[in-house]
Amino acid sequence: MRHLLLFLFLTLFPLYANTLTIIELEIKGAIGPASSSYLKTAMAEAAHLDAQMMLIRLDTPGGLSTSMREMIQEITNSSLPVVMYVSPKGARAASAGTYLLYASHVAAMAPGTNLGAATPISIMPTAKMPDSNVTSTLEKKVINDAMAYIKSLAELNDRNVSWALDAVKEAKSLSAQEALRHGVIDLIAEDTQALLVSLEGRVVTVSDENITLRTKGAVIERFEADWKTRFLSTITNPNIAYILLLIAIYGIFFELLNPGALFPGVIGVISGVVALYALNMIPFDYAGLLLIILGIAFMTAEVFIAGIGILGIGGVIAFALGSVLLFDAETLGAGVSIPLIVAFTLVSLGFFIFVLRFMLRSSSVEIVTGEQAMVGSLAEVLESTGTGYRVRCHGEIWNAESEDELVVGQDVRVESLSGLILYVEPIKE
Repeated sequence: MRHLLLFLFLTLFPLYANTLTIIELEIKGAIGPASSSYLKTAMAEAAHLDAQMMLIRLDTPGGLSTSMREMIQEITNSSLPVVMYVSPKGARAASAGTYLLYASHVAAMAPGTNLGAATPISIMPTAKMPDSNVTSTLEKKVINDAMAYIKSLAELNDRNVSWALDAVKEAKSLSAQEALRHGVIDLIAEDTQALLVSLEGRVVTVSDENITLRTKGAVIERFEADWKTRFLSTITNPNIAYILLLIAIYGIFFELLNPGALFPGVIGVISGVVALYALNMIPFDYAGLLLIILGIAFMTAEVFIAGIGILGIGGVIAFALGSVLLFDAETLGAGVSIPLIVAFTLVSLGFFIFVLRFMLRSSSVEIVTGEQAMVGSLAEVLESTGTGYRVRCHGEIWNAESEDELVVGQDVRVESLSGLILYVEPIKE
């Protein structure tokens, strides 16, 4: 029995010891700070598990150049092979995604996918000089830098250099079949299993070292983003950042309108802090932010200033225009949804023109209870108590005092109130 157990141990242990692990992660949507953090964390996990390679499923319209470069540094300095797979069918690797494909050790695509249109978009359009020659020079610098960058990636992984330059300079795109034919990618695979079969025995160069991929029987472990990365991905979404910004503005506005309400102020401040963090991570247009604030100011002024609605109309236009300009969809890979902008514009208009005006009118209604309601009221003297008087005011009996001598049945006016005692004086004819 002991010999049998020893035989089984010696036979099965190498099978478990030599189990190959592939770390798989999915990058979907616009490339941003969350994508970079996700890849960096996955790289560390792959190194910890001693994985054989990383498989990245990619579907992106593009995104931030800074985040893209951080991800490329992780890939090019990786000690294990990185396979970039544009999947599923219908996915794309546009703009920043094209750079990521060129940076990977193995570039693969599923049928029905495409890549390209890698021309960089300036993230500071308002910073252009009035001189067209200066502007042209700045644009040329950006284009030339991007061309040199993608050329170096193409040379690093022995891929088509001329098409890479055309993708940047002329924003060209290719289908999966065309990309394979032009030597832009290494292979086409229907699905993940077909990809692993194609990768078996393939030799790739990683950090000047040739590595033979062994994917047969490999175990694929899906790497999920942690809560911090998911939170960062959520708040850096232009739609979410836009909503948080408006919640902050309206929350603080409500608190100033009704001091002591607390709830709107707390929600507004928290949303404001999160929105500022998001705006610090993704580029935005200051002109768009100022137009949103100006639009709210105009709509507020419309409530207080009697007019023909010019301020309200101007506020709506400024608010909507600022919302459109706040984030550049071409720079981020995604912008604020137009239906969302329309909805918030109409809600803002309705609130400021109707709700706020109703609140102001309600606050101006004459007070009919409390101390302010008593002062100036008329009362009738019912009796003298020696130390004061008893009077009827608003149908109730009150103790009263007066510096003048009063008689029963006399009409008096309430001058002030202290506790439950009215200070009255006779009405002069």
